[in-house]
Amino acid sequence: MKFLAVHLAALVVFLTGTAVSAQSFDTRATAAYVFDQSTNTVLLAENENTPLPPASMSKLMTVYMTFEAIADGRLAIDQVLPVSTHAASYGGSSMFLDTTDRVSVEDLLRGVIIVSGNDASTVLAEALSPDGTEAGFARMMTQRAQQMGMMNSTFANANGWPAAGHRMSMKDLGILADHLIRDFPTFYPLFSEEEFPFDGRVPSNSRNRNPLLSLGIGADGLKTGHTQEAGYGLVGSAKQGDRRVIFVITGLDSQAQRAEEAERLVNWAFLQFAEKEVARSGTSIARADVWMGDAPTIGLTVAEDLNLLVPVLNQGSVDAEVIYSGPIEAPISAGQKLGELVINFEGLPEKRVDLVADAEVNRGGFATRVRTAALVLWQKYGPQADAEDAPAEEA
Repeated sequence: MKFLAVHLAALVVFLTGTAVSAQSFDTRATAAYVFDQSTNTVLLAENENTPLPPASMSKLMTVYMTFEAIADGRLAIDQVLPVSTHAASYGGSSMFLDTTDRVSVEDLLRGVIIVSGNDASTVLAEALSPDGTEAGFARMMTQRAQQMGMMNSTFANANGWPAAGHRMSMKDLGILADHLIRDFPTFYPLFSEEEFPFDGRVPSNSRNRNPLLSLGIGADGLKTGHTQEAGYGLVGSAKQGDRRVIFVITGLDSQAQRAEEAERLVNWAFLQFAEKEVARSGTSIARADVWMGDAPTIGLTVAEDLNLLVPVLNQGSVDAEVIYSGPIEAPISAGQKLGELVINFEGLPEKRVDLVADAEVNRGGFATRVRTAALVLWQKYGPQADAEDAPAEEA
């Protein structure tokens, strides 16, 4: 067996004719991660895997785990929860809860999402914690994050309060945002609410800090964050037409800079890229050699229609390859994964898509095995092999 790479001339010509290269976005954030959810295309990755202080952006993990608890029946949306002395002791952004309060899960969620309440996050954490403590919940957060593929995240608390070892990467926050949007579409509209006055006790902290919600650019979430250590950050998302972009930035110097950088990113992501159909499911992209089958080759296709984002400004180069390990031994089932389509656009990360068999190939009968054995013997002992084995003449 050997790895074979087949250049897709027709596909390359098509993409080169329609795809052009966008200028890389020059971000002022210390780390950033931007991807198009509709096509799962990464548009920008800057220090995206570096674990950094996430500030209040890590509250999204508390929110996600609360949504899970509601979905599986451990919590009810109208259930009221007590406020512990520990929860009420948090300063910073707060709902100003005290130990006499009994607050519904729905109000606590709004308190976390809209007004970024450190106290509200802790109330939810203590309710869900296996030992009733915020520290116990933080350990749950770390374990759940790893299960979700967020390998650069560790949690020391439920709200992002500065603490040793409380870290998340920007890519992990992007993964989390993607899950929140996909897994809980019923709850997701909470992120676009611009005000939550609670019972009127904190009028100065009733507005959503997301600077994009009122700009009319499709922004509908998710969470800001700020501490002196982390700087100003934002996990955001915007939808225009059928496209949704998720972005994460951190390390900005001020609220104004965060707002400006976030708006620039959204406009860049939507204006500099266009969605194109690259391949249709069932249409053969290439053919792979088959070993011991009742057919000599098998067609390779994508499992689902493949649409990709391509840059729309300066003309750029495109490279596409099919990679598989062949020849592929029969029997082969239709839909069986056989290889990968690897597409490279100038200025964008490499894109890999699974390729599957477009039909089935059964194992060949006796005659096929005889022909295959003869071919192997011929390749090994035939005249060409003898010539290759013969010593070369001196010049």
